[in-house]
Amino acid sequence: MRDDEATTIDPATAGPSLPAQTSAAPQSMTHTRARTRVFVAVALVLAALNLRPAITSLGALLEEVRDGLGMSGTVAGLLTSVPALCFALFGVAAPRLARRRGPGAVVCGGLAAITIGLALRPFAGGTVVFLAASALALAGIAVGNVLMPVVVKRYFPDRVGTMTGLYSMALSLGTAVAAAATVPVTRALGGDWRAGLGVWAVVAVVAVVPWLALVRDRSGAGAGTASVPVPAAPAPVAAGRITRSRTAWALAVYFGLQATGAYITMGWLPQIFRDAGISASTAGVLLAVTMVMGVPLSFVLPALAGRMRHQGGLAVGLGLFGLAGYAGLWLAPAAAPWVWAVLLGISNCSFPLALTMIGMRSRTGAGVVRLSAFAQCTGYLISIPGPILVGVLYQHSGGWDLPVAFMLALLLPQIAAGMVAGRDRSVEDEL
Repeated sequence: MRDDEATTIDPATAGPSLPAQTSAAPQSMTHTRARTRVFVAVALVLAALNLRPAITSLGALLEEVRDGLGMSGTVAGLLTSVPALCFALFGVAAPRLARRRGPGAVVCGGLAAITIGLALRPFAGGTVVFLAASALALAGIAVGNVLMPVVVKRYFPDRVGTMTGLYSMALSLGTAVAAAATVPVTRALGGDWRAGLGVWAVVAVVAVVPWLALVRDRSGAGAGTASVPVPAAPAPVAAGRITRSRTAWALAVYFGLQATGAYITMGWLPQIFRDAGISASTAGVLLAVTMVMGVPLSFVLPALAGRMRHQGGLAVGLGLFGLAGYAGLWLAPAAAPWVWAVLLGISNCSFPLALTMIGMRSRTGAGVVRLSAFAQCTGYLISIPGPILVGVLYQHSGGWDLPVAFMLALLLPQIAAGMVAGRDRSVEDEL
């Protein structure tokens, strides 16, 4: 039995003592499952809204944080790579924790870590403490990154594309709102960057509440069957290491390169515009435009990808938008900044496409857990050097020509990996 299937109780074999339940129970159970799925959908949206503000709020105030904590350009580049490092280190533990405690409990704990980290970050007196508080918040984000596809597979096995699109859209919305609102909120609170960053802890604590109700849920109830859900047996795991799958490696490389571009964009795009003569508030809004493009597209793309046998064409198309956007930043960043922001925003929708392909490249829930952990953790490891190298190139070249050329070049292998990852096959067939 798959782990996304619930064991059924046949009323016909339940014995003569239950005649009154045979007609009323199915309707009652249907209503219960529907309410559960709605509740889980709301919890997913609230969690997704808090999976990026810790990063994009910092990007909008990076110059102020650098000045306040005395950071060099290289250290700031390291700071923009901390998310990828934390996602790789802590994300790999998510499947093991989920098996022991249940995915609901682990996601709830992750949201609590996000809240605490964001609340502590404004009180940092130096770079080390700031990095430590950021790492705590990012550790919480890491387990959410890995387990979101797992939660979707458990509760919505019949709507993987739609639900992936829903939480991807919420994630993009949270990313964009944090990018656009951080600078105005900071000014409204007196102009102190510490207050502007700390306010996002209030948003995070709200997301913890619904997940408290899912802490004890380890059965995967609400899997979409018309039967009584009881704890399901563990799904059989395909023999062989996931590292032997060419598709798994292609997904990891694709995920890693799109993450590299995303975190470079979130960490450095406002600074690129500010160095081109654009004001800080406008640069923050431009980053928000880049992020907000993912709100509608993150909902549409997974649903579209779910109806396609081969998603390689989508990977190529998104890559071409990125090439055009980076070319514009390279040649004339201040000439048409809104156009470059839109183009890069479309390109950044490689993230929900990668998540959708993770859900489609395995036939079982257990396979999705393995593939999600491998592709995301390996991918985030791949993405670590990129933002650091951009910071080094920026500091030593004195401009953005070389860093932006580097960003543009990374899109070529990303497109190639996306074409391989998009093939219609499952990792179980390759193990």
